[in-house]
Amino acid sequence: MKALQIAATGMAAQQMRVDVVSQNLANMSTTGYNARRADFADLHYEQMARPGTISATDGTMLPTGIQVGMGVRPSAVSIVLAQGSLVQTGGDLDLAIEGRGYLEVVLPGGGAGFTRDGALKRTGDGLIVTSEGHQVAPGITIPAEARSLAINSEGEVYAYYLNRVEPELLGQLSLIGFSNEKGLEAIGSNLFLETAASGPPYSGIPGEEGLGTLRQGYLEESSVDAVREVTELIKAQRGYELNAKVITAADQMLSATTQVR
Repeated sequence: MKALQIAATGMAAQQMRVDVVSQNLANMSTTGYNARRADFADLHYEQMARPGTISATDGTMLPTGIQVGMGVRPSAVSIVLAQGSLVQTGGDLDLAIEGRGYLEVVLPGGGAGFTRDGALKRTGDGLIVTSEGHQVAPGITIPAEARSLAINSEGEVYAYYLNRVEPELLGQLSLIGFSNEKGLEAIGSNLFLETAASGPPYSGIPGEEGLGTLRQGYLEESSVDAVREVTELIKAQRGYELNAKVITAADQMLSATTQVR
């Protein structure tokens, strides 16, 4: 009976669905996190009688045929692109991105990573880095004597000094955009890598070329909707139970067949 194999693929699909939901719920408090969604597709079909097959000498064709599906398979786990709520922190190095775009960071191997986590820090030398210690491009250093810092919506970083009226422009933060953000590769620590599916990155000033703007003193919260995720969890649980019942029913039918005298 094909029902055993089909129901097994259904149980595996619902298990993956639960895995994705659990990942989303675990990251409800992760800065800049976007929820994931599991997508599925049906498996190939056994063509017992193809539609359009000639069934009689007078040319009569089967209007639908007999096509028996073989189950379900995961097709993608995609990012749900949504703006998270902005929460005010007051930190001079806390940055929220309103709209599209990512901050570029320099990874230990010298490659480029991309993040929406704007909880930035400074090193002992004054270099602006992420919470993981990765340098934020283009590599702006805050002087030790600076008493405060201001970052405007266009990404210009200014330092204010005790005995000076005019601030000093330290550098310009840019945002990175992609033609297909869902094609980025997540590597953990709120970081993404460029892939062939994402397309090459393009850099721009915040607020231009379709990119978002920066807001100092705010952080972007996770975009996970707890109510939706719990609903998905319940639906996945019910789907798993129904597929398990199919396996039980198929097993009972096979048992009845073997007991025929």
